[in-house]
Amino acid sequence: MNYLKRTLFLACLLIPCLSFAQNRQPFVETVGLKNKWVDAIFKKMSRRERIAQLFMVRAHTNKGQAFEDSIAKVIQKQRVGGLVFFQGGAGRQAALINRYQSLSKTPLLIAMDGEWGLGMRLDSTISYPYQMTLGAIQNNQLIYEMGKQIASDFKRLGMHVNFAPDVDINNNPKNPVIGFRSFGDDKYNVTVKAGAYMKGLQDEGILVSLKHFPGHGDTDVDSHLDLPQLLFDRKRLDSLELYPFRELIKQNASGIMTAHIHIPAMDTTAHLPVTLSKPAITGVLKGELGFKGLVFSDAMEMNGVVKFFHDGEADVRAIIAGNDLVELSQNTKRAIKLVRKATRHNRITWDQINASVKKVLAAKYWLGLDHSKPVSTENVVEDLNDSDAWMLNQCLADAAVTVLKSDSLIKALDFKKSTAIVSLGVVSSSMFQAALKPKFANVETFILPKDASAVDIASLKSQLKDFKQIVVSIHDMRRRPWSTLDYSSDLKLLIADLAKMNSILCVFANPYTLAGLPGVEQFKTILMSYQRSDELEKASVQVITGQLKASGKLPVTINSFFKYGDGM
Repeated sequence: MNYLKRTLFLACLLIPCLSFAQNRQPFVETVGLKNKWVDAIFKKMSRRERIAQLFMVRAHTNKGQAFEDSIAKVIQKQRVGGLVFFQGGAGRQAALINRYQSLSKTPLLIAMDGEWGLGMRLDSTISYPYQMTLGAIQNNQLIYEMGKQIASDFKRLGMHVNFAPDVDINNNPKNPVIGFRSFGDDKYNVTVKAGAYMKGLQDEGILVSLKHFPGHGDTDVDSHLDLPQLLFDRKRLDSLELYPFRELIKQNASGIMTAHIHIPAMDTTAHLPVTLSKPAITGVLKGELGFKGLVFSDAMEMNGVVKFFHDGEADVRAIIAGNDLVELSQNTKRAIKLVRKATRHNRITWDQINASVKKVLAAKYWLGLDHSKPVSTENVVEDLNDSDAWMLNQCLADAAVTVLKSDSLIKALDFKKSTAIVSLGVVSSSMFQAALKPKFANVETFILPKDASAVDIASLKSQLKDFKQIVVSIHDMRRRPWSTLDYSSDLKLLIADLAKMNSILCVFANPYTLAGLPGVEQFKTILMSYQRSDELEKASVQVITGQLKASGKLPVTINSFFKYGDGM
């Protein structure tokens, strides 16, 4: 990537105001308005077809022809309202969406979890930084531009809803399911960053789904596996967890996803997750907060929602509670049948169902599905890897790198002195090493895997005594960078020893990992780069060599040594 071109691109983003003015009527302002297309489609639907519009089913392009054909049959027979795509390939997905849309009586609403772009699910596509990394960026215009680019990528594949951004405030470092998916632990920073991302998506014509209402950040249970609880009172919830939702609703958020969390302060019904709670969704979200957009359930196959409500009862309760769209039922055919049965037993009114159906159809109209055309299947991967998009990705990385404690050792680096570059947690030379090594006249590189033996660690310590200066990098090679490193205890002790030497530490891992490294605070200079990516490794090299000034700020408080807002 041309550094001068990238710098000019970044400078251009600093010039305009940060108002993010909407260039089209917000979806929520269209809800409830008279619409001929919506009315015409609605009148043609049977009652069963109306209920089916409220369900979204799972789709993949990496599970083979039989699976793809099975979803085609569901679309034709069940008349579902939409699909949620998961893992696969971009080109295959574009073709499959065309096929599925051609089979559907009513245009399908197509969604995907794209918190960090298409790369979250699809191969050969760009992965933008995790939200925790974005939380460090001080130029929110960059995040707005990222939202616009991700929206453009979604539209290129014929998709309409991004289940993003995540507006959970991650104030529990041990959170097993949010963590790096959150912008941080400060409600104001989370709200501003999420607002920029949201507006970028919506300005380019993509619906969002803020998640997970009313807040999943302070949990220590993964709702995929069990039912978490939040035992805080309403005063706490109103002041913290609900803050981003309240503020972003005011900014015309088009969609919100509910959480599979039990919150007695909203509903005392035993074991009842918010997703199934009418007081929480219809009462608080739609009533108190005045939300008029689409309410999506989180996946209904998760244990957090079906553990205590079996055999389709969770699906029925989700509709009763006020969800407009229920995603990933364990059995959609059964769910549709049970919801219709619930209307006959007066558990739910047709007025409520009809209002949700018309809202879903209004969303499809807002998205242009009243006159949609098949997406082109030519050059899909090339289009999704545009050079400007990659440049934006590098700019985001450049803006995120954070210098903790002091930059004194960076300023004191002598590129002629004997230097060791030590990468930990890797099994081969890192991109960081490869880019940094040519900058020094007298340099040697070393690597140690996460399970390095005591003998190898002792050997490295002995060799490092001969070097005048050391650059150490920590790498988390896992697909998801959780809050503790999976390094051996001996390797963690080595990090403490390296802190006492003339060493700069570069961290390509979740910032919370610093809390699990005793003695790490003794490093005079730490570069926090938040995650493993080529872009962040390149940016860190630029900072070390003085070609880039780090501007990031720590988005979370880790411990007494590293606090929210730290950064040079």
